[in-house]
Amino acid sequence: MKFIHTADIHLDSPLVGLSAYQDAPADLLRTATRDAFTRLIDDALTEAVDFMVISGDLYDGNWKDFNTGLFFVREMGRLRRAGIPVYLLLGNHDAESEMTRKLQLPDNVHVFETRKAHTLFLEPHKVALHGRSFKDAATTDNLAATYPAYAEGYLNIGMLHTALEGNAAHANYAPTSIAELEAKGYEYWALGHVHEHVIHRGKSTIVFPGNLQGRHIRETGPRGAVLVTAEGNEIQSVDRMLVDVLRWHALEVDVTEADSFVDAIAAVGRALDQVVADGADGRPLALRVTLHGASRAHGALFGLEAQLRAEVLALATALGSDRVWIEKLKIRTTPAHTASLLAERSDALSDLQALLAEAPQSQEFLDSLLPDLQAMVNKLPLDVLKSMPELERIRSGDLSALLDDVTPGLLAHLASAGESR
Repeated sequence: MKFIHTADIHLDSPLVGLSAYQDAPADLLRTATRDAFTRLIDDALTEAVDFMVISGDLYDGNWKDFNTGLFFVREMGRLRRAGIPVYLLLGNHDAESEMTRKLQLPDNVHVFETRKAHTLFLEPHKVALHGRSFKDAATTDNLAATYPAYAEGYLNIGMLHTALEGNAAHANYAPTSIAELEAKGYEYWALGHVHEHVIHRGKSTIVFPGNLQGRHIRETGPRGAVLVTAEGNEIQSVDRMLVDVLRWHALEVDVTEADSFVDAIAAVGRALDQVVADGADGRPLALRVTLHGASRAHGALFGLEAQLRAEVLALATALGSDRVWIEKLKIRTTPAHTASLLAERSDALSDLQALLAEAPQSQEFLDSLLPDLQAMVNKLPLDVLKSMPELERIRSGDLSALLDDVTPGLLAHLASAGESR
């Protein structure tokens, strides 16, 4: 006997973080959750499963566009024609949904009532299916405590939408514990609400299948449902069915060894090549790239953030515009406090002080020194630059700061900063 356990489908929920980019896959972003669900139905038909269970959050809150519901009805009709029943538990998002309350579903879809937990007996397969839907979105009562007793002579499956011991990433709905679920004696618990794939094998097999499609950078990695195989009163296997159509990935790039902006870009290029080579089961990738490490390139990266982003986007484009998109670029580097770097900073401060002391008070002369001044300022650490707006003005080509009365104070601050480092 085989069945599919899925949850947290969130039909028509938008993918967040890519829509602002000109080359983003607009069609894919708009239909990703539908496409993932269609893939799941395709797999259910291919596997000829005996039934499907959906453990909450089919919809994504109080949507009023009934096209979402009609899409679900069409997919259920495909299963109906194949003789595959579906058992639906309403989660917190479904409890908010207008479609949940009004849409007429095909007769192969059975919805658990909200008033109390009850059992549906699937006699051809000797399965006792226990469940209770959410009546209200903010259901914080322990629903599991009210579930029916174990049904002898059946494979007992409990369906529950729950935070399970207060999962920190999700609202604490219908809280319970592994010990309490196992005390029921059910062979399998088909859970929903937590979007990550989790399996606990103990006295009971307790499973969160995760959501079908990652919707933002906090939902990285493969996404899908599970195919459960059972014989008699024993769960034989729980296998993932990956149906996501776009995969999110957080790419951490260590630029500790980078001495320059060019070296950092090269490190990002190698990391991009590797993540594409590792593959995403043929799916497009949405990447958040974060540069980290105590690096000599730290100052250059912050000085050229716009160029850095353009370079990374170019690298991604070269890998294939239909394969990789950059969701965001973050710089989390720190300065490399090596002896040689400190010496360079000290030299830069000394040279700048000497040049300014010798400079006549004329704009023309200072303009001639602009390239050298900018090169020296660009070597200074970010915290020094931020503490002195005059230095930022020099870096941008505005030398007026050196022609007024702040020059002595500026030099004193630079000297003090150099000595402290």
